[in-house]
Amino acid sequence: MKNFEFLKKIKLPDFRKLSIGQIIFWVVALALAVFAFVFVRGLTDCWDITQLPGRQLADCKGASNVVTDYTPKPGETVIAPPATPVAEAPALELPPAWDGASRINILFIGIDARDVGQDGPPRSDTLMLLTIDPVSKTAGMLSIPRDMWVNIPGFGYSRINTAYSSGEGSKLPGGGPGLAMKTVSQFLGVPVDYYAQVDFDVFTILVDHIIGRFGCIEVFPNEDMILDPIGSGTDHMRLTTGGGRNLCQGWKVLAYARNRHTSGGDFDRAARQQEVILALQKKIFDPAAFPVLIKDAPALYDELSSGIHTNMSFQDAIKLAILAKDINPSSIKKGVIDTTMITFDNVVLGGQPASIMKPISDKIRVLRDEIFTTSGPTSPIAQGDPATLMRTEEARVRVLDGTFTPGMDQRAGAFFQSQGVSVTEIGTATEAYSQTVVIVYGPKLYTLRYLQSLGISNSQIRFSPDPASTVDIEIRVGSDLAGSIP
Repeated sequence: MKNFEFLKKIKLPDFRKLSIGQIIFWVVALALAVFAFVFVRGLTDCWDITQLPGRQLADCKGASNVVTDYTPKPGETVIAPPATPVAEAPALELPPAWDGASRINILFIGIDARDVGQDGPPRSDTLMLLTIDPVSKTAGMLSIPRDMWVNIPGFGYSRINTAYSSGEGSKLPGGGPGLAMKTVSQFLGVPVDYYAQVDFDVFTILVDHIIGRFGCIEVFPNEDMILDPIGSGTDHMRLTTGGGRNLCQGWKVLAYARNRHTSGGDFDRAARQQEVILALQKKIFDPAAFPVLIKDAPALYDELSSGIHTNMSFQDAIKLAILAKDINPSSIKKGVIDTTMITFDNVVLGGQPASIMKPISDKIRVLRDEIFTTSGPTSPIAQGDPATLMRTEEARVRVLDGTFTPGMDQRAGAFFQSQGVSVTEIGTATEAYSQTVVIVYGPKLYTLRYLQSLGISNSQIRFSPDPASTVDIEIRVGSDLAGSIP
C-alpha cells in the first residue's frame, strides 16, 4: 500500500475534468492494451482449473410453442396476448475497489467487424488478457484464439468467441462482457478483474491522432503481405520484408495487426499485434508526446468515449494510469499460444461444419504461469509432490502460536522447518484460535498448496496482499493443528 501513498495527494477533478481524466487514462493505460482493438482471431474459482477438453456441444434448435392455427368457436371472445417485453441485461456491478498493490488482470474485447450491423449480437474478434503487477512493475499479455474450444458457463462447449454473443443475446447480468470474463477466467484459471471493450473505429482514430502528432509507426514484417482496409474501400498497400517499414495511417496499422494471410496464420497474427502494441506504447510514453496528448484530451474524449466501455471505476483508472507510465517495455511478457499447445478438430455448429482448436491444458498452463506470475510457473495444480514444490519456492513463513501453549511457537516453528518450510519468524498470536488460519501476503501458491495437503481448507485461508510484509505467508496455529505437532 505504501507504494501508492502519493495517490492521497491527488485531488479529484470537477465534472468537466472527470471526462478529461477518463481519456487521459485510456491514452496511457490502453497504450499497453491497444492490441485489444485488433488482436488474434484464431487462440476459477479459488486456485482450481476445470478440465478443458470435453464433449461436443449439441446442436439444438428450439421449437415454437405458439399456436398459430387456432380457430375461435362461435361467440368466443379472443383476447390478444400482451406484447412480449424486451428484456434488458442487468448492469454488471463494479468489482471491489483495487487496493493498488495486488496483481490486476484486465480482459480486452474487440468486436468482430463482420458482425457489426448484422442481425443478432456480435461475436468477439479479440480476447486478450493483460496483467500488471504493481510490486514488480511488470506486465504481460496473453491472447486467446477465437476458435478455442472451451466450456462457456451455462452454455456448454463451443468456440470462445461465442461467449460474448451468448451473454448479450441471453441478457445475462453484465451481458456479453460479463460472460466473456467468466469464460476466460475459467479457461485460464486466473481471476479477471476488469474488462475494456473497444471498437475498431476508435482504434483507427486514436492511431491517426498519434501518427499525425508524432510520426509513423515502424513495424518489421517477416513476410510480404497486402494490407487491406477493414470494410469497403479501394485503398491497399503492399508491405515487403527487409528492415523496418513505416505505417502512416491508422487503417494500415489495423490491417497489419489483423492480417492472417501469412504462412503462420493466426499465430503470426498474434506476434504482429504484440509488435504493434509495443510500437504504440513507445510513441505514447515518449516524454515529448505525453504532455501533448494531455492537451489534446478534451477533443479525443469527444471522439472516443462512445466507443470504449469498461467496468473500471475512475479512481482505479487513475491508479492504473500512473502505474502503467512507469512500466519498462522490456519487462512486458508476451505469450502466443502456438500449434504445440492445441490440436485441430472439426465439429458441426449451427448446422454448419466448423474448425476448432482444442487446448492442451498442461502446456497452456505453463505459458499462463510464465506470464501471470513474477517468478515463473507457480500453478497450484502443477504436477509433483506438494512438499517438493514448496521447498523449491522458498516462501518466507511466519509461525504464530494461537493456542497460548507454552513453547508451542518454538515447537511449531521447528516442525515446519523439518518439513522444509523456510520459517523466518516465530511468535505468539494476538488472539486464540480454535482453527488454524493462514494469511497470504505474497503469491506463493506452492507453499499454499502444501499447507492444504496438511488439511487446511479454503475457509481457513485469507488473502491480504502486502508488498511491504516481511513474510509471504503467516500460519496462525490453532488447536486443531497443535495436537499433531510433536
